[in-house]
Amino acid sequence: MAKELVAGRKNNQYKIYIGQNSISKKNLVPLIKSHKKLLIISDSGVPKEIIQKVHHISKATSKIFAFTLNQGESSKSLGNFQKIINFLIEQQFDRSDAIIAVGGGVVGDISGYVASSYLRGIQFIQIPTTLLAQVDSSVGGKTAINISAGKNLVGAFYNPKGVIIDTSSLHSLPTREFRAGLAEVIKYGLIQNKKLLSLLSHNIVNILGRQPGIVEQIIYESLKTKSKIVTQDEKETGIRAILNFGHTFGHAIEAHEKYKKILHGEAVAKGMLVASKISCLEGCISEKDFLKISALLEAYGFDLSLDQYKYLDLKPFIFRDKKMQGGSLNLILLTGLSKAFVTNSFNSKNLKLVLS
Repeated sequence: MAKELVAGRKNNQYKIYIGQNSISKKNLVPLIKSHKKLLIISDSGVPKEIIQKVHHISKATSKIFAFTLNQGESSKSLGNFQKIINFLIEQQFDRSDAIIAVGGGVVGDISGYVASSYLRGIQFIQIPTTLLAQVDSSVGGKTAINISAGKNLVGAFYNPKGVIIDTSSLHSLPTREFRAGLAEVIKYGLIQNKKLLSLLSHNIVNILGRQPGIVEQIIYESLKTKSKIVTQDEKETGIRAILNFGHTFGHAIEAHEKYKKILHGEAVAKGMLVASKISCLEGCISEKDFLKISALLEAYGFDLSLDQYKYLDLKPFIFRDKKMQGGSLNLILLTGLSKAFVTNSFNSKNLKLVLS
C-alpha cells in the first residue's frame, strides 16, 4: 500500500511518495506542470523503461531534455558538474525550469548540487531508483560532488521539490547493489529506530527476497527516521550528525579504494562494524550488543573483513572528515541498540586498535 511522508521545515516542506508504481501522473504531474523545460539527468545504469516512463509523463506538460552520465561514483565530478551547467546555459534554462534526477545516489547528488548552483538555485525532483538512494541520499537535502581530497567535500544543503520512490524499480537492481542499500537501512535501526531494527532481525529472508510489502515497510521506517532527524537539524549542526554512523570509516575506505572495488553500502557496513567495536572498547555498549550488530550485518551478507585496511592508510581520509570541528574528530558511537550519540571524547588508541 502506497505511503506518504513530509520532510523539511514548515517554510520548505516537500512530499515523499513511497510505493509500487509510484512513478505516475498522479504523483509526478503536480510537481512538474509549472515548468516549461525539464532536464532529466540519469546514468547509463538506469533501466531505460524507467527513464521512458518519466519522459512520457513529463512531455505532456513540458519540453524535455536529457543528460546521461556514465555509471559509477567517478561521475560525481567537478568536470561533469561543469558539463551539466554548460548544457543548461546552452538550452537557455531559467529559474522557472527544473531538473529531474532519475537514478541512484550519484545522479541525485550531482543533480541536486547543479540545481542549487545554477542561477543560484532552480528546482529539482528526486526519483531514486536504487535502494541506497531511496532510503538515504534522496531525502534530506544533501547535495555534493567528489574531489580528489575526498568524497562529498564540495556541495550544498538544498531540498528537492518532491521525492518519488517507486519500489518496483528495485526488481531490476543487481543483488549486490540491493544488499549495499540495506546497509543504510540497518544504520537507521542501529541509531534510533527500534521497530525497524526488529523488522530487520525477524524478516531477513523476505527482505533479501525483496518481498514488496516488507521492503516498502523498511523504506518507510528508514525515511520516517531520517525525516524526523533532518527536520530538527537541516544543516547538520547537531543531532543530524548521527545519520553518519559508520560513514567516517566507510568514506575513508571508499577514498582509499579510489571509489572502485567497493560499493558505498559495503564500505558503510564495515564502518558501522568499526564504530560499534569502538563503542564496545569505550564501554558504551556491551560485548553482547556488539556481537548482535556483527551477526546482523553478517546475516545480510556483508563482508566485514578489515585486514586489508591499515590505520595509517585510512588516517588521512578519517581526519579530513566533514565532522571535524576545531581540529577534533567527532565520532558517532552507540550507547545501546538504537541509541547513537556524537562525541569527540574517545581514546584514540581504540581507533588504532580496531584498525590494526
